[in-house]
Amino acid sequence: MIRTRICPLLVCLLVVGLATTQTQAQEPDGGGAPAGGRGAGRGGRGGRGPGGAAGTRAFLGLGPAPDTVAAKKGEPLYKQNCATCHGENARGSQGPNLVRSVVVLHDEKDEEIGPIIKSGRPQAGMPAFPQLSADDIHNISQYLKLQVELAANRGTYGSTYGDLRNKVTGDPAAGEAFFKTNCTSCHSATGDLAKIGSKFQQAAQLQQRFLWPATPGPTKATVTTASGEKVSGTVAKDDDFIISLYDASGQFHEWPKDKVKVQIEDKLQGHRALLAKYSNADIHNMTAYLVTLK
Repeated sequence: MIRTRICPLLVCLLVVGLATTQTQAQEPDGGGAPAGGRGAGRGGRGGRGPGGAAGTRAFLGLGPAPDTVAAKKGEPLYKQNCATCHGENARGSQGPNLVRSVVVLHDEKDEEIGPIIKSGRPQAGMPAFPQLSADDIHNISQYLKLQVELAANRGTYGSTYGDLRNKVTGDPAAGEAFFKTNCTSCHSATGDLAKIGSKFQQAAQLQQRFLWPATPGPTKATVTTASGEKVSGTVAKDDDFIISLYDASGQFHEWPKDKVKVQIEDKLQGHRALLAKYSNADIHNMTAYLVTLK
C-alpha cells in the first residue's frame, strides 16, 4: 500500500478557505447588507461589528479600549498623586513601572487598581489615598491603561516618545565650560559647530554624535620608508600585508607593510580620550550646551 503524506499547512489552508466560503454564502447581500458600509460587522474599515476593532481586541485578549475622555481627566490626578514615584508617564522612577504592572494589565473594572490606590501598600512604601473618589480612581485607571496602549502600539512611538528625545537635563553653562576646556583645540562654536543644534533635531541624536562620531572623508596616512623618506596621502589599501596611497599629486605608491612605518591620521583620537573622562553630568551638560548653538 502506498501512503501519501499530506502537508499540515495545506490542510489548514483548505479548512480556512472552506470556512470563508461558507461564511460568505450565509451573509446577506444587496439590501440585506448591514448599515455602515461593507466594513461594518466584518472587520473591514467600519470596524464596529464583531470582526472590527472590538472583535480584534477580543481575539487578542486585550479587553476594551481605554476611555480617552476619562484618561484625560485622570492625567492631572495621576501627576499630582502618583508621578513622583512612578514617573511622569507611569514608566517608573523610584517606584515601579506601571505600564508593565500585572495589577494594571489584569484590571478590568478598577477592581484591582482601586483597592491599592485607596489602601496603599505600606509594606512596599506606597501611601494610601483615601481622599480620592471612585470617579478619581476610575479616571486614573483609564490614564494608566492608555499608557499601556501607547507603549504596546509601536505606531504611536513617534508622538509618545519623540519629545523625550529632545529633552535635556544638563546645565548649558557647565557644558560650555567643559567644551572650552576640552574641545576648542579642534572645534569652534562659531566655526565647524555653528548651528549644530539646528542640524541635529533630537538631543539624543546630537549626544550620540559627539560621543561616537563617524570619521569624515577618506582615511589619510603618512608612510616612512627604510631610507627615511615620508610620503603622505589618501589611503587606497591597508591590510595586514600592503599599504598603498595616492599622494597630493595623484601619484600611486605601494609598499610591503613590514618594510615601512605607517601612521594613520586619527581625527577622533580626542573624542576617544574624552570617553574615559566624561562623567554622566558632563555628557548631559555638553548636550544642553550644544543644542543652544542654533
